[in-house]
Amino acid sequence: MGYPRKLTRRFRAFDNFAISFTIINIISGIFSSFGFGMNAGGPRVLVFGWIGVSIMVLFVGAAMGEIASAYPTSGALYFSAGKLAKRHRGAWSWYTGWLNFVGQVGGTAATNFAAATFIQAFIAMQWPSYVATPQQTVAITAVILLLQALANTYTVRLVAVFNRISVWWLLIGLVVIVTALMIIPDSHQPASFVTHFANNTGFTNAIYGGMLGLLVTSWTFTGFDGSFHMSEETVKATVNAPRGIMRAIGYSALTGLILMLALVYAIKDYGHAASADAPPVQILIDALGAGTAKLLLLIVIGAMLFCGLANMTSNTRQIFAFSRDGAMPGSRWWHSVSARTRTPVKAVWLAAACPLVLVLPGWWSHTAFTAVVSVNVVGLFLAYGVPIFLRLRLDDFRPGPWNLGRFGKPVAFIAVTWIVISNVLFMLPQASPITPASFNYAPIALAVVLVIATVWWFATARRRFQGPVSYGRPDEVAAMDLI
Repeated sequence: MGYPRKLTRRFRAFDNFAISFTIINIISGIFSSFGFGMNAGGPRVLVFGWIGVSIMVLFVGAAMGEIASAYPTSGALYFSAGKLAKRHRGAWSWYTGWLNFVGQVGGTAATNFAAATFIQAFIAMQWPSYVATPQQTVAITAVILLLQALANTYTVRLVAVFNRISVWWLLIGLVVIVTALMIIPDSHQPASFVTHFANNTGFTNAIYGGMLGLLVTSWTFTGFDGSFHMSEETVKATVNAPRGIMRAIGYSALTGLILMLALVYAIKDYGHAASADAPPVQILIDALGAGTAKLLLLIVIGAMLFCGLANMTSNTRQIFAFSRDGAMPGSRWWHSVSARTRTPVKAVWLAAACPLVLVLPGWWSHTAFTAVVSVNVVGLFLAYGVPIFLRLRLDDFRPGPWNLGRFGKPVAFIAVTWIVISNVLFMLPQASPITPASFNYAPIALAVVLVIATVWWFATARRRFQGPVSYGRPDEVAAMDLI
């Protein structure tokens, strides 16, 4: 790929799969967004929407996996965009990299903020006199970011261990939650309840309300580019990185459907749960009692913490690679690697500081925080879509060992189509009446990112950034390895 090897290859196939599986994190994703789905389509959209969107995401993952096999680098999306573009390679790479960076920072911020919120929900259940405040949520988020940065500062082997643990935490946690919801309640909803439709979005058009419910699954299935970003630290990356992407999506789709069904059929009072501050927590309390609900809530909190850790790891590698090509302010600083740990330590702390900056507006206004992190999913999926779109336009694409053969272009076309549809949904109004608190700030947040990137590009970047750089011929690069 034209780069000297500075990062050590200690990620095995399972480790590569584990980071994407942990970032997708069906427990964290479903528990964070289940309440929105209860009001935007109800069980019909939660269950059948999960199945449909999962299939679409598999197309996205397959198209990305083929590109990952051809360009297995930490730069991942922005690197491949620069290589696949016919013209204006620097511009394609620039915009993809910044969308990816902002999306990943937003994902780390949103996941850890959600973890802090659930931690306070647990504290309030344990000690009823406790009153959660926005300031406390921000403070807890800051502590979480600090601990995750410390974990990422040490060797990649430690991160790999945490990711392995997280996989078993998710799988065992899923079994515990689902088993409890199946066995403990004295009654469940009838089988036909899966077709129940609810539209409490405020919009009179039921189809529109149901389409919004698809966002529950789309929100959950983000971050599987983590396997791509860890390519330079993965053995046999041309095969294991794309397999990691596909396995993470496939296993998440199956286990997520099981969890979704368990929650849906355990609902007691639909209206009461749907209007609660944390609907899935209310479902656990109604079905299992407060004591058992608290224990299961600890599983959910743990899953969110693991998710945030994996998010930061992936973000760190993107920062490292983007800086290596001189695309970030202080690039020399951020792409340096510790001689002792062989990890990009400075990039780690930038990956911790940026989410903290995004979280700080939540000290004064939750709406302001939501406006900032709403670009998370839009930014990431646009970054996913750019290299897939460029591969679709290319007639002489040279695939790696893992490829789709003659199905490559049809799969890429379906993937790009779904990315466009899902991004439109994410930018449409999601509640009525539209007020400052209910307004969807995703278009504004995305516009701000694109305006800044565009001004920066035309002001200085286009003269110094031409996309991924090469450090020399293969023999010259090999001589620089691990220096």
